[in-house]
Parts: sequence; C-alpha cells; structure tokens
Amino acid sequence: MSTSTAQIGVTGLAVMGSNLARNFARNGFAVAVHNRTASKTEALVSEFGHEGTFVAAASAKEFVDALERPRRLVIMVKAGDPTDAVIREFAPLLEEGDVIIDGGNAHFEDTRRRERELREQGIHFVGVGISGGEEGALLGPSIMPGGSKESYESLGPLLEKIAAKAADGTPCTSHVGPDGAGHFVKMVHNGIEYADMQLIAEAYHLLRAVAGYSPAQIADTFRTWNRGRLDSYLIEITAEVLAHTDAATGRPFVDVVADAAEQKGTGRWTVQIALDLGVPVSGIAEAVFARSVSGHADLREAARGLGGPEPTALAPAEAEAFAARVEEALYASKIVAYTQGFHQIRAGSQEYGWDVDLGAMASLWRGGCIIRAAFLDRILAAYDAEPGLVSLLADADFAAEIGAAQDGWRSVIATAVTQGVPVPAFSASLAYYDALRAERLPAALTQGQRDFFGAHTYRRTDREGSFHTLWSGDRSEVRTDG
Repeated sequence: MSTSTAQIGVTGLAVMGSNLARNFARNGFAVAVHNRTASKTEALVSEFGHEGTFVAAASAKEFVDALERPRRLVIMVKAGDPTDAVIREFAPLLEEGDVIIDGGNAHFEDTRRRERELREQGIHFVGVGISGGEEGALLGPSIMPGGSKESYESLGPLLEKIAAKAADGTPCTSHVGPDGAGHFVKMVHNGIEYADMQLIAEAYHLLRAVAGYSPAQIADTFRTWNRGRLDSYLIEITAEVLAHTDAATGRPFVDVVADAAEQKGTGRWTVQIALDLGVPVSGIAEAVFARSVSGHADLREAARGLGGPEPTALAPAEAEAFAARVEEALYASKIVAYTQGFHQIRAGSQEYGWDVDLGAMASLWRGGCIIRAAFLDRILAAYDAEPGLVSLLADADFAAEIGAAQDGWRSVIATAVTQGVPVPAFSASLAYYDALRAERLPAALTQGQRDFFGAHTYRRTDREGSFHTLWSGDRSEVRTDG
C-alpha cells in the first residue's frame, strides 16, 4: 500500500459510512477506508472497488499514513462514547492542521467540547450533520458542516462535490458556523422532520376516519397534493407507503404495522434545547409527544373504555370538500413547523455566537435531506429579501397563504375535536399562530399570580420599571428596581 495517497478517509463502515466512502470514490476522490472489524473493510473494497480508488487500512496508523496532508478523517460510528473512543485513538497520530470530521448524529454540546479540546492540540474538529439516510449518503445528502472557517477551506470542496444538488445546481452544503453549529442545525432539521411526519400522519388519520377513504385512495390524494404546493419528499414517500400491500396478508401495509412510533432522540433534543433557549416549538413538541403516547401501550389499554365520540365517515361529496380543507390545514401547519425551526436556529445562533445564515440553511435543505420540499425555494427567497426576518409568518407571501388557509385549518380541527380524532400537531400549530397574532395574551394574569404567591414582580404597560403589589398588606404597589 502506498502512503499519503488518499484525499479523505472514512472510519466506521456500517451502511452510512460505507455509502459515504463510496460517494467520495464515485466522485473521483481517493478514499482511505478503515473499520475496527477488518473484514468489513475487505468486503467494501471487494464489492465496490470498481467504483473508484479505495485504500484499505488494517490499523489506525496505516489509515492515517494513507491520508495526504492536511489529513481529513471522517468518523462514522455511533454517537457518544464510541465517537470519543475513536477520537482518542486517532488524535495522537495526527498533526497540527489535520481535520477530524464527525458525521454522526452527535449532540451539539458534545461537538462543542470536542472542538475545543482538539483545537488546543492544533487539530480541527468538524461536526457534520448529514441528512438523507442510506440512499442520500451514497447518491448525495444534504450536508451541514460546523467547525472553523479554515477547516471548511480544506473540506468544503470535497463536500460540495458529493452533496445533493438543488434544482438550480447549487450544492446542498455550506459552512454553517463555528464549533457545534452544524450538529445544532441538523438537530433542528430532525425536529422539523418529526413535526412534518406527524402532520402528515394526522392528515392521513382524518382522511381515513372522517372522509372514509381507503389507504389506496389516500395514496392517490397524496400524489395529487405532491403535484402542488405540498410537493416534498415526505409527501411522495407517504403515497408509496399507503399504496403498498402486505404480501403475507393481502391487506394494506399500513394496517399490519404496529401503531407505536419509535425515535432516536434528536426530536427530544430539539424540544429540550428549545426549552433551554426559551423558544416556543409547540408543534414540534407535540409531534415528539405523539410518538411517546403511541408507545405507551399500558396507558392506551387502560383508556380503552373511556367515553367519547366515534368518527363517522362523510358522504362522498362532503368527503371531497373535507379533503381539500385537510390540505389547507396540512400546508398551514407545515409553515408553522418550519417557522418554529428557523426561530430556534436563529436563537441558537445568537446564544452561541454562530452567525448562522438562515437563507443558506433553507438552500442546503432543498435537496438530499428528508425535509426537502419545493417551498424551501420560497423560504430562501424570503430570507434573501430580508436577512433579519424575525419569523416566516412575517413574510408577506407566507402570511397571505396561511391567512387564506386558516378557515379550512380551523374547520378541520373543529371537526377532529367533535369526531374524537386526535390532531395534536395541527391544534398546537394553530394555537401558535393565534398566540402570535393576538393583541394581548392572558400572560398578564399569569404575572399577577406569580407576583401574588412568590413576589416575582411584573412590568406595567403604562410606565417603565418592575413592580410588586403588597398582596398580604394594603395592596399598594412598590417599585422594585429602584
């Protein structure tokens, strides 16, 4: 094996790592490959060696020696302790200016710690969010790299070559920001993904229970929607799943799958960090909780006998009109999900000093990733027109669209409530919209309560300062900030 010939290396050759290595090789890069189990390395080169130039390495030293300087080393192992273990193994073999890239779903705080520790050794650490699943890793994912600007100068041209391309040819990757910014943005991407999937599931549930449509009919409905403003990867695959028939039973596939959705944690992280930042992501949160509810079989079984309405299918003509309103509810709620996600990225960027370009994030989600959708072009345009846009709902075009859809949105939620169909994400999204547009919120009463029992003070609408009412005394008011 010749040394210093590979332009990039990948260690960790499970499906994602193998496919990413193949993607680099297919795009003309010489790729060093390594795995703790040497047989996986051998199998990759044996099966896919014809796709490009692979340099197989049996040991960590061989792997590092195979990389040209500055060395670029991609880690594709399980997040958490396994990632730290690989870093401890390889960092002593590297030199100043070399780059370690973590392509796993790491928590952004872990990425910030690792970047800080390795920076002290002169090594660049890049936390990279990769979206698109196994197929995206091979054919072109959306790539969200954090880390220093210097590391992107070295790594960027390679990532831009292997990333998905938007319809206008733009690579779906760009430098997100320092230290943990890339993994933070990927986390929020996944939170939006949770919301998008839950909203689609609620639309399906309504079409099934209220409109009385079969899975095959709903598949056709989603195909129609995918030719309009809801055009997206998730709508596309939803139609495929609903049209699929189980080979063993001949029943619709969706009817033989257990109705308990699993999760790997990034959605929970999104909600947890939003709480830390004080950012309302209620639609995303309800999507996470909906998965949690679905998995608590004991709670659901204990509630089987509770009273409530049973859905009654509409007549065909009414069902068609109802389906049109469901499309409006889905679209409006989808706008809210992205609004909440971009707000969280903006807040995280301000908190950690990342200076994330929100328009650039919309751009790199236009291809390769799970939440890719046609309307991301319009989100990009909104941020290009006003980089400091506080909320997507403040954009004139989106505000007009959601305003036009709200009658159907409200009607669908009202029908769901009267028919006993749970629509937590639809409902939370509408409540968020109504809260933002309200002239006053009942938070004034909440502040009064807090001051009564805890002397937490309050502000007034008619003059500056913080105040406290002597509730247990003569109820006079005192100023508390001097």
